[in-house]
Amino acid sequence: MTGVHSFEQTPPETRGLLKVQIKDLGLRLEGSMLEKYIAQLYRELAARGLSRFRPPCYLSDEWACPDREPIIGIPFYLADPKLAALEQAVNDIEDEREIMMYLRHEAGHAFNYAYELYATREWHDLFGPFDRPYSDDYKPVPFSRGFVRHIAGWYAQKHPDEDFAETFAVWLTPRLNWRRRYQGWAALAKLEYVDRIAKALGDKDPRRSVGKAELPVDEMQATIEDFYRDRTPDEAPAVADLPLDVDLEDLFGPAAPQGTRPAAEFLAEHRKVIVDKITYWTGVRRTLVKHLVESIEKRAKEMNLAVDTAREPAHLVEVVSYATTLVMNYLTRGRFTEK
Repeated sequence: MTGVHSFEQTPPETRGLLKVQIKDLGLRLEGSMLEKYIAQLYRELAARGLSRFRPPCYLSDEWACPDREPIIGIPFYLADPKLAALEQAVNDIEDEREIMMYLRHEAGHAFNYAYELYATREWHDLFGPFDRPYSDDYKPVPFSRGFVRHIAGWYAQKHPDEDFAETFAVWLTPRLNWRRRYQGWAALAKLEYVDRIAKALGDKDPRRSVGKAELPVDEMQATIEDFYRDRTPDEAPAVADLPLDVDLEDLFGPAAPQGTRPAAEFLAEHRKVIVDKITYWTGVRRTLVKHLVESIEKRAKEMNLAVDTAREPAHLVEVVSYATTLVMNYLTRGRFTEK
């Protein structure tokens, strides 16, 4: 398999889109299902007293807020049902909960940029230098109480700007008692700062109310196929030499006429939640975790292994424990197993 996918798993009705340039798809926020989530974000901001802050949104290649631009980019595939089905087949699409989590996070960036908080001494003292270089290979400290938890992968630890955006998102989340949840944490001071600064700026116009979009959907010249091949690293080499057979025989059993079902079917059913939770708690990149879980699923199918239907919860615990252990080995040693 080259790149992320050969697309053989994608719905047949979506494959005709693969060679189409994204800019030619005529995608719009208006009339899409995204409008209800953006409206919900605006209601949440108003409920928190931010009466003058309504960051505009646009379709782009990913969730993003361009550097110092108070505008929110939303992945284009969420605006069209066929593209959403394609994304689901390739990468597992965001559900409603995740869409709102990302919107709150990006709103945090936009709030920071709209009121230029990053340029103040207090912001710098709490979160760190805004101009610190970004690194996709950041090494988080799991369970650190200096940072809130929101997006998977201890994301607040990636950069001071992400720390603020994650803190803002937690503060904004409805029905979340952040004072109780973060009592005794160093991160509480950051949440209290957001609460205080939001009250101070709630009825004030942003210093920058309009942001410049970066790579809006109508300028995206890549085809759908190129988009997917370029955005996801090839994780196959990391898993290529992983000896799964002995372990999988311990986890599952042989297929039987009654009382079992294929292990591959069972794994496919639970794949997204397994990947989500391992990514959340380990901080290892989602693409690698997903490729590992899919490799386990594929090999279980080839070996014709099965789960005991009366023990499915136990099987799930065992699989998650096994995959998590492999991922933690990768996190600490740079590979899944010793050679």
